[in-house]
Amino acid sequence: MNIHEYQAKKLLAGFGASVSKGAAVLSASDIDAAVDAMPGPVYVVKSQIHAGGRGKGTFKELPEDAKGGVRVCFSADEAKSNAKEMFGKTLVTKQTGPSGKQVNRLYIEDGADIDRELYLSILVDRETSLFSFVASTEGGMDIETVAHDTPEKIHTIGINSLTGITDADVEKLSAAFELEGAAKEDAKSLFPILYKAFTDSDMSLLEINPLVVLKDGHLRVLDAKVSFDGNALFRHADIVELRDETEEDEKEIEASKHDLAYIALDGDIGCMVNGAGLAMATMDIIKLYGATPANFLDVGGGATTEKVTAAFKIITSDPNVKGILVNIFGGIMRCDVIAQGVVQAVQEVGLQVPLVVRLEGTKVAEGKAIINESDLNVIAADDLDDAAQKIVKAVKG
Repeated sequence: MNIHEYQAKKLLAGFGASVSKGAAVLSASDIDAAVDAMPGPVYVVKSQIHAGGRGKGTFKELPEDAKGGVRVCFSADEAKSNAKEMFGKTLVTKQTGPSGKQVNRLYIEDGADIDRELYLSILVDRETSLFSFVASTEGGMDIETVAHDTPEKIHTIGINSLTGITDADVEKLSAAFELEGAAKEDAKSLFPILYKAFTDSDMSLLEINPLVVLKDGHLRVLDAKVSFDGNALFRHADIVELRDETEEDEKEIEASKHDLAYIALDGDIGCMVNGAGLAMATMDIIKLYGATPANFLDVGGGATTEKVTAAFKIITSDPNVKGILVNIFGGIMRCDVIAQGVVQAVQEVGLQVPLVVRLEGTKVAEGKAIINESDLNVIAADDLDDAAQKIVKAVKG
């Protein structure tokens, strides 16, 4: 689960991190009061969407040469004017795709007197099985560009979860950032604060780009991107309340209601599979034969007929889907349950696109009989390779 920048900063400030003063704008009527609450004379107006690259983004409704989704203003009137221009518009960045995202929230922030911009993130390093800090002196720009052009400027410091972050770890981070004086002193408290926020809140990613050294020598969190481990949200009712469903795909929201593992993609072949590994293999083989999956969907090992029906409805609700591949290997999951769910869903919503079904495993004979006796226009497949070829051929005509 992702949250907005202003929510992330409030969370980090609650742990003791230094952030700039700011005010959230949730409706156009909040703009004047939010700007007036800032001390000035410099104001920063920030679009709040779940996507990066906001500063370089463009608004669909504004001229191409209009300023981006993050604007530095030098008077209260300028800040109010920019905020009113941005609110409700559709911001397009390299991460939103061409459709963009509507800006339904803004963050008005006090300006900062910046000396240096740094990059810091904390994540779960799958290679080392450690919580790791990623540090670079090249903040304020895409870390992917830094990794490609100057990889030697990126430092990774793994943290032993048994000891937590130590003084030696803080020293390594300070050296990686080339910190001195007040900034180095601030690091002794800030880095442990960020580590505690990460672990206590069950984050999967904390990215601060930039972390800044101010002209007075102190450190400040100037931006914050936070993602949480969805499997741990049951422990954090307060964090769940921060969820902004307007930033999420409607199909993914519906899937979460039925405990389905669903991720919308950009292709045109809908997939319904049981098991994450098999789902990935199904998506890969669709790509191998020249098409692109429209989703990742794992119905799980203990799905009911109702759950399968819901999954099928979600797939068919995607207007980009031109064909559907159901690929089930019945171990814990029974093939007859999948078949019943497919038949029930088709009877409820209809079937306007080609459907290929491959069933194998527990109760496979019963599952195939249910499909065959349903009079559905279904293309049967013997194995995964056969199924992928048939759905790609059906979609491509």
